[in-house]
Amino acid sequence: MSQRRVQIVILCEDRQQEVFARYFLKKRGFTGLFRTKICPAGSQAGEQYVRTQYLAEVNAYRQNKNRVAIGLVVLIDADTGTLEARLNELASVLDEDEQKKRGLNEAIAIFVPKRNIETWIHYLQGETVNEEAVYARFKNNEAVCKKPVEDLADRCYSQSLPEDAPRSLQAACGELQRLLPLLQP
Repeated sequence: MSQRRVQIVILCEDRQQEVFARYFLKKRGFTGLFRTKICPAGSQAGEQYVRTQYLAEVNAYRQNKNRVAIGLVVLIDADTGTLEARLNELASVLDEDEQKKRGLNEAIAIFVPKRNIETWIHYLQGETVNEEAVYARFKNNEAVCKKPVEDLADRCYSQSLPEDAPRSLQAACGELQRLLPLLQP
């Protein structure tokens, strides 16, 4: 039985987030086209880029969702703020444009690593982490996260993420549920 091909748009701050998302989604069975929008280096803050592009990507998703199997995956760091504050910022982008809020049935998943994506990767590599510290980047070695991210995808799917996992990572597993219906024939 062949799997349904799905187009996924990945809106993210940097290459590490993009690599993380691709490995995660491929492991969960997404085999279609990935279109990535990454903040151009040196142009602006990554979170600012994601916020400014979010409205256009949500609108594009909503225009296309009834004719093609499509999903939108957004990665934006919480930095020193909170997961809830970052989600509220994105919601207000839609509200300011008088757009409806992200619906429960929409395949729009928002992953918000607390501090940054490296927090999650270091945790997945077996380190004890806290979501306030800054963890080392994997510059020019972004693929180092492949095996831990694939393990995460399996744990999210089976709902067996350890209780000591960062809260923002637990929330990300919940966001996966928004995308899984796209894989149904």
